[in-house]
Amino acid sequence: MAPFRKVLVANRGEIAVRIIRTLREMGISPVAVYSEADRDALHVRMADEALPIGPAPARQSYLDVERIVDAARRSRAEALHPGYGFLSENPALARACADAGIAFIGPPPEAMEAMGSKTAARERMVAAGVPVVPGAHVEGLEEARRAARELGYPVMLKAAAGGGGKGMRQVERDEDLAAAWERARSEALAAFGDGRVYVEKAIVRPRHVEIQVLGDRHGHVVHLFERDCSIQRRHQKVVEETPSPAPVLTAERVERMGEVAVRAARAVGYHSAGTVEFLLDEEGRFYFLEMNTRLQVEHPITELTVGLDLVREMVRIAAGEPLGYAQPDVRRRGHAIECRIYAEDPSTGFLPSPGRIRALRVPSGPFVRDDSCAYEGCEISGHYDPLVSKLCVWAPDRAQAIARMRRALAEYVVDGIRTNLPFHLALFEHPEFVAGRYDTGFIARHERELLTSGRAGPAELAMAIAVAVTVERERRAAASSGPVPSAAPFGAPHPSPWRLVYR
Repeated sequence: MAPFRKVLVANRGEIAVRIIRTLREMGISPVAVYSEADRDALHVRMADEALPIGPAPARQSYLDVERIVDAARRSRAEALHPGYGFLSENPALARACADAGIAFIGPPPEAMEAMGSKTAARERMVAAGVPVVPGAHVEGLEEARRAARELGYPVMLKAAAGGGGKGMRQVERDEDLAAAWERARSEALAAFGDGRVYVEKAIVRPRHVEIQVLGDRHGHVVHLFERDCSIQRRHQKVVEETPSPAPVLTAERVERMGEVAVRAARAVGYHSAGTVEFLLDEEGRFYFLEMNTRLQVEHPITELTVGLDLVREMVRIAAGEPLGYAQPDVRRRGHAIECRIYAEDPSTGFLPSPGRIRALRVPSGPFVRDDSCAYEGCEISGHYDPLVSKLCVWAPDRAQAIARMRRALAEYVVDGIRTNLPFHLALFEHPEFVAGRYDTGFIARHERELLTSGRAGPAELAMAIAVAVTVERERRAAASSGPVPSAAPFGAPHPSPWRLVYR
């Protein structure tokens, strides 16, 4: 029996599509919400019901707690899944759901508050005996300057109220601090509505390694091993993999990090899926960075290696079910990698490239997974994050996973917008990346090289050309055969995709 009859997905894009798929498998009716810009979005077409929540700007739609909860009430949803981003880490949404008698598929608001403020989270982790990067909570520029001098440059300025690279600046010299301080505060205020910034000692050439945790409402917490998220551009993750190829990250050290992550989750009474993030230095010392109290973008690679559907687990936990397994029962197998495919142009400094997708051919084959919100004819909006899809592969070992990702990237064809596919192809040929020798500064050090060399080899290029030719032939054939029957008008009940295809 399904734990809920109907669940509202308070998000958009690929994560909304991904959640809807699991809800369908569980026998739960999915409800979508949409802004005016997303009337024809894939998540809207896939849901059983879809409710409008306002204009395109996120603050008037996907970030409006009252509109989201009102949509859940009107649809008579019994539970709400926030996905990631938007309101996923906002305790006000969790409390509003509780007040409305709607189950929130996520952690308790108290845990979100405890970990939502980075400065408060640091204090809690120190009290729990979790190693943290040396830092200081400061109230103004002069306090920040004193703290930076005491810690020693380089230092990091970080938004106290959020993550994702927003409000973050690395400062190398004292004379650069004032300008970086103002930029960090301004960006933090725009992204989170909170301009508070704190100072932290910068770890030189760190790895960014995170531990996935799961906890139920009965006090059971387990970790699902690590993900390496060190391939970043301007503090935004681009490629993730598990296990981490860092030579200092032995099985024993991963287990210690897992134990610390579980301790951190228990320290705030955490249940649901969450991620504890660490910085790993060149000697293998690790430091607590932050806890993301939500589902992570890169969760598919953990699913591929441990064999658990994290969305399903979150739904079960929200319904009060116990995990049903302990730490010794959790095993992982093989190697998985994720590439984030963005609508952005590497040749112009990765500027966003919104627009209509005219032709699309996604890779497939053994152990290839593409979590996407795209389809031919869809519009990639300039109002939101330009993520088109998350391309993931699994293989028995890292060498085979890299070879499989190269093949999958070469099959991927997107026409009508620019994407970062060429960048990924170059990255997966770079000898240092292939050897696993990288850190969070890898892209910055090699950006010119990655954008001007390392293009697809003859086999990959031939495959890409063949796929592109096939896509163009199919497009021309479709155009010459007359108009394609359109989907049901928006607002009408959404028929099965199979009926749409075959009617």
